[in-house]
Amino acid sequence: MKVSLGPILFFWPKQKVLDFYERMLETSVDTIYIGETVCSKRRELSTAEWLELANRLADSGKEVVISSMALLMAESELSTLRSICDKASVKVEANDISAVQILSEKKVPFVCGPSTNIYNARTLGLMQRKGAVRWVMPVELSGHCLKTILEQAEEQGFANKIETEVFSFGHLPLAYSARCFTARYLDLPKDNCKFSCIDYPEGIVVKSQEQQKLFNLNGLQTQSSDIYNLIAQKAEMEAMGVNMLRISPVECGTEAMIERFKSTGQDEQNMIPLSDEYCNGYWYAKPGMDSVSPIDSL
Repeated sequence: MKVSLGPILFFWPKQKVLDFYERMLETSVDTIYIGETVCSKRRELSTAEWLELANRLADSGKEVVISSMALLMAESELSTLRSICDKASVKVEANDISAVQILSEKKVPFVCGPSTNIYNARTLGLMQRKGAVRWVMPVELSGHCLKTILEQAEEQGFANKIETEVFSFGHLPLAYSARCFTARYLDLPKDNCKFSCIDYPEGIVVKSQEQQKLFNLNGLQTQSSDIYNLIAQKAEMEAMGVNMLRISPVECGTEAMIERFKSTGQDEQNMIPLSDEYCNGYWYAKPGMDSVSPIDSL
């Protein structure tokens, strides 16, 4: 199976972003997603610079996809989306239905990101007819739901026309809001946030009164506090027809995780121990923060 690198969900300085992608070119990752998906105020790289970076990375021979915003709240953000769709020389990942509409009207192939909320084969078939060549399963769906969707896609005759990608490692993007939670945490108004999320390169952990980790605050985005990890489910996903596994970037260890996902065989997957740092509950239709052993799920 192929392995992809999702867009950076956090706000990092420009040089850190550029250095990160230079390192990623040395890995065995097959597809690299780039672009800002969370907040339009994060402008360390301009739209033109993201497009230029896409071209430079694509010259390496890896597949490059530029991702759109997941939540559009202003005309300026819609204008940026149009610019990306008009000027990108690589595929675009549509993370909002407006991106689907623009790309469909242009009759160019695109990727449906996890926030386009495809929950059944009928919707997946519609997106495929609109021009989607790959879709990323919504992160909260279970493996059973995915298996059902893919089986129905096969019955309806379009399964081989669209690839399936699964978010398999990283802080889960759970929700987006018009309110900036990082600014609120610092008692700053959203319009004068001082771009403070750049000081939290892996977000802000939120704990319950009992000190249990619950969420990770990332500006407008709420993430899981634990890292979602489906490496032990790799063989299961391959058997059901999944084409690509997505790894979401973190500050340290991304390269090692890419290589582990690329090289791990079925025997090794069955021996991977559970860790308090990881969760996989959604895959088993359980609370997302749960950590379930494949053996315990039988």
